[in-house]
Amino acid sequence: MKVRVVIAGGGTAGHVLPAIALADLLAEEHGATVRFVGTPGGLESRLVPEAGFEFAGVEARPLYRELSVRSLLAPVAAARSVGRCVPLVAGADVVVGMGGYASVPVVVAAKRTRRPIVLHEQNAVPGLANRVLAHWADVVALSFAEAARGLTRRARTTVTGNPVRDQVLRARDERDALAKEATAAFGLEEGRMTVVVLGGSQGALRIDRAVAGAASLLRDRSDLQVVVLTGKAHVEVVREAVATGGNLIFRAIPYLDRMELAYAVADLVVARAGATSIAEIAACGLPVVLVPYPHATGQHQAANARAVEAIGGAVVVADSELTPSTFVDRITALLSDERRLDAMADSSRAWGRPGATGDLARVVLQVAKKNR
Repeated sequence: MKVRVVIAGGGTAGHVLPAIALADLLAEEHGATVRFVGTPGGLESRLVPEAGFEFAGVEARPLYRELSVRSLLAPVAAARSVGRCVPLVAGADVVVGMGGYASVPVVVAAKRTRRPIVLHEQNAVPGLANRVLAHWADVVALSFAEAARGLTRRARTTVTGNPVRDQVLRARDERDALAKEATAAFGLEEGRMTVVVLGGSQGALRIDRAVAGAASLLRDRSDLQVVVLTGKAHVEVVREAVATGGNLIFRAIPYLDRMELAYAVADLVVARAGATSIAEIAACGLPVVLVPYPHATGQHQAANARAVEAIGGAVVVADSELTPSTFVDRITALLSDERRLDAMADSSRAWGRPGATGDLARVVLQVAKKNR
């Protein structure tokens, strides 16, 4: 009999893509039936059906910490949605909450119908939803061991890592071939050191501006090339700033479906410290300069970055300190120190969890089968 799994959560690509990676593995390797529940307006409403899975949309609102009208409306919306979620989870062998407010009514409905619950926490600082729901979970799977400190002591935790798509893992397993493909696709030159800058799916304007300003400082470097994934909103800001000629090769790309190409060609990555970006970078064994988003809830990006810095895989630069000159100083210092760059790559690779999807899937299946 097939295991029936309901996966709840969504909002950003960082939440949705790991959930889809988990669903793919459960369906393809274990024959599970997987259904998603999320918000109708979130990315999951588009990405999940495109991935071939059934999707049901329910109303949910963020959980706000301050006292306000919107903070009072959130539990009202969640309570209304719980009733709609009950029939969606009633036949499930296990319900998996991937974090975020979209998971709350689904996990509450699972508790009400006595369905087994697995939570997944992406960040080093647990989100409010998972902190509230953790005492109901059979297991809370963690990407960062540090996250356990932010949960109730009664929570049963295990470290699985954050699921990474098989497509991305090709950058580790087929690096040379993909690097050649990326060089041709991006108009790069073989033999140059390559810095890849990631701003996340929505872009990061401060990083993009710093990189654009740095281009003029690096314009005479004939041994260097920079690829910036700007996000669609910022691509012209970057392109206009760097249309100055010089020896530096600089490419601004608004969006890239094939992230494995960017990772394969990179000698050094500069990125925000979102959980999914960190998981992908580490799984590919790449050194990274992390610039945590300063307004992330609970400062979780700063905590993520510190965790990777502590094991030697990253250099952390505060957002407030990022300027064109500090960008140049950090990357040139690293690129000129091959021994340090290699050591960072080794530490990143050792800490990364390319098998995270399989580890999380095993936890989900164990909980499902135990409670059948």
